[in-house]
Amino acid sequence: MNNIKDSDAHLSREGHEVHAHLKSIFEKMPNDVNLILFTRPEKNDIFNQAARKVIRSISQLAPKITLHEYDINHKEAKGLKPIYTPALFINPDRYNNIRWYGAPIGEETRTLLEALIMFGYGETRISPDSKKILEGINSFRNIKVFVSPTCPYCPQQAVNALKAAYERPDLISLEIIDIQANPELADKYSAQSVPRVYADEKLIALGAQPEELFMLSLEKMEQQTFFIPETDSKEVDADLVIIGGGPAGLTAGIYGARSGLNTVIIEKNILGGQLANTPIVENYPGINQIGGKALVDLLVTHALEYVKIFPGEEALEVISGDVIKVISSRRLFNARSVLFATGAEYRRLDVPGESRLSGHGVSYCSTCDGPLFKGKRALIVGGGDSAVTEALHLDNLGVDVTIVHRRDTLRAQKQLVLNLSTSGIPVIYSTEVNEIRGKDRVEEVELINKNTGVISAFRFDAVFISIGYNPVVALAIKSGIETTPEGYVKHDDHHRTNIPGIYSAGDVEGGYKQIVTAAGHGSEAALSIFEDLVNPYWKKEVL
Repeated sequence: MNNIKDSDAHLSREGHEVHAHLKSIFEKMPNDVNLILFTRPEKNDIFNQAARKVIRSISQLAPKITLHEYDINHKEAKGLKPIYTPALFINPDRYNNIRWYGAPIGEETRTLLEALIMFGYGETRISPDSKKILEGINSFRNIKVFVSPTCPYCPQQAVNALKAAYERPDLISLEIIDIQANPELADKYSAQSVPRVYADEKLIALGAQPEELFMLSLEKMEQQTFFIPETDSKEVDADLVIIGGGPAGLTAGIYGARSGLNTVIIEKNILGGQLANTPIVENYPGINQIGGKALVDLLVTHALEYVKIFPGEEALEVISGDVIKVISSRRLFNARSVLFATGAEYRRLDVPGESRLSGHGVSYCSTCDGPLFKGKRALIVGGGDSAVTEALHLDNLGVDVTIVHRRDTLRAQKQLVLNLSTSGIPVIYSTEVNEIRGKDRVEEVELINKNTGVISAFRFDAVFISIGYNPVVALAIKSGIETTPEGYVKHDDHHRTNIPGIYSAGDVEGGYKQIVTAAGHGSEAALSIFEDLVNPYWKKEVL
């Protein structure tokens, strides 16, 4: 009982500290922030109540923030013309171009906080490159960003859109649309995968993007995958440049910096890598159970005490030499050593319909897209820990789940298999997906039994693919690093590659795909790098 009380007291202290920190930020804001919330009692009442609770709680932290609540039939709605509820407007007297349809809960609370700070301080802090791109837009853009409270990628993309609409209210309007509060809109736009961005009804972005790439996609009206600044990149000198911000890279950053190395981390996607999309982690030492995103937050917070992190920045080229040059999408890094911790990416089935229906019922992330399929039928493809974990997660969300596995037994841990059996989730063994069908979204999946060759078709609304990962080695190969026959980075016991000064760690090396293993290899690599920089093995004379 005392332990429970102590835990509650600790959580209470943490809550007070967060509130105090936010209050100190809001109290220093020079500008007033006027929030208007419209609700419709007969529809979306759960989301209406959630929106009220969160926004009221935040608005009470500072006198500069005011909240007005109206029924959608109130006269105030005539000018603003909200279409869906809940509908949130921020400073509509000047920014009627920005509206939020949904409740800022879960991950989207971060988006609301960023928006309030942006409006309260009157600045977006966008990069000069982003500002220049926005200044080049000379025709109207109506942006729709589809998000979900369970999606860790969404706040980054929503904030990108907020910055664009704030900077150019003359030409850019924005609707942030919560797919859980507005499933009919999600269906209309086939937004079964988030974040998803439309401009003038045209799809311009899938997934989160670095700020400059978002602005460039908005300017070009199609998704951009590569950005080169028009001006010279700033240069950063470092003892160690780590490419990749997953468990291996973050841990290596901590150990490298604590060894006295000036260390930086570059991560082109979301920090944490695949871990950020893991619903529940139950095998990390010292923590019985924790959400993957929560564990990422702990790792990133710890790493930031020691290292400089460059999120949303892609390493494009690594040139070896006495000083190793790392050219990124934003700047040049001059390094004494480089660590590849680029991890692995989702493996695909490569069957008909998979690519065409990706984002339209075909998904690789149950955390991001699972809530949309509550009450619907979903097929999980795979038989390892990840597949079973995702099946249990979807079942908990109220999704009717079935697993299909190409072997006759599951490869997942015994406890996970036991949980699967307890939950009553069916498994189809010795069977593979032959084709995924549907006109605009997943409607049917064709399965083939490996033993009998019998082909059968089943009705499903979604297919979640969890069959492992492929190492991200394109940049490593381009840099001259040797790989194994299986495609992983080739390395010795000290995590050295064939190129002096360049190392590897984590899933990109192969082996066990476990968080604790990646973190351990990250620490080993960092310590090896420190020792080698003190006594470079490549400069020792051969006797």
